[in-house]
Amino acid sequence: MTETPREDTLFEFPCDFPIKIMGRASDEFRSLALGIVTRHFGNLDPAHIEERVSSNGRFLSFTCTVRAESKAQLDAVYRELTSCSQVLAAL
Repeated sequence: MTETPREDTLFEFPCDFPIKIMGRASDEFRSLALGIVTRHFGNLDPAHIEERVSSNGRFLSFTCTVRAESKAQLDAVYRELTSCSQVLAAL
């Protein structure tokens, strides 16, 4: 009998997962960051996107709650986000 390989994670998939993305406040950053998440998870429900501007207005952060199907899917979106020069942090 063969076992299905188990992903090395504490999460059970599928699950709702919040992704936080931070960068310099601009329409370009907004479009870029949301575009990356959309590429991996499809269209995002606006109700699942929280946007915050820093107190000085220089930085913008998003928390997008997505429906993650696998660890590989999360790894892929984080790889793309962290390789983007405009993304200062992705948590």
